[in-house]
Amino acid sequence: MGSTFNCHRPLFMINIRDFMAQDHLHCDGFFQQTERLAAAQNWAGAAAAFAQFKTLVLQHFDAEETLLFPAFEEKSGMRMGPTQVMRDEHTQMRQLMDAAGAALDEKDGGDYAGCAETLLIMVQQHNLKEENVLYPMCDQHLFDQAIVLLPQLQELLPGKAT
Repeated sequence: MGSTFNCHRPLFMINIRDFMAQDHLHCDGFFQQTERLAAAQNWAGAAAAFAQFKTLVLQHFDAEETLLFPAFEEKSGMRMGPTQVMRDEHTQMRQLMDAAGAALDEKDGGDYAGCAETLLIMVQQHNLKEENVLYPMCDQHLFDQAIVLLPQLQELLPGKAT
């Protein structure tokens, strides 16, 4: 089974890892668009693309923190393990997104580039940990709940289905 989301395939045929990894890619596209526009000093376009990126990432964090992580913690009994690490990283990424957004608002290409580089590295490392460690653990522990969880995740990540 590939990691490409197919909205014509029933949700129960994909797993949590594939679904959430596809949402990572969806968010990443807006970050890449922001980078291109900022490099061209199209500040209005970059700010708009970054606002969309930030909205999608915050929806992703919210879906994890309010639905996926609590379900995993309840089923696995692990409350101070990988989900806590991910929450801590979410906090750091929220701060970096605020700083990058402020730099775009100020049309400060140098400050934006520094924030964006740090954010990019952090997002890449974070996504790898989720996709290669946490999400497979979720698939293992939440296998019997996936048919209920996946539609709920899709509801929380509306941009994902397009």
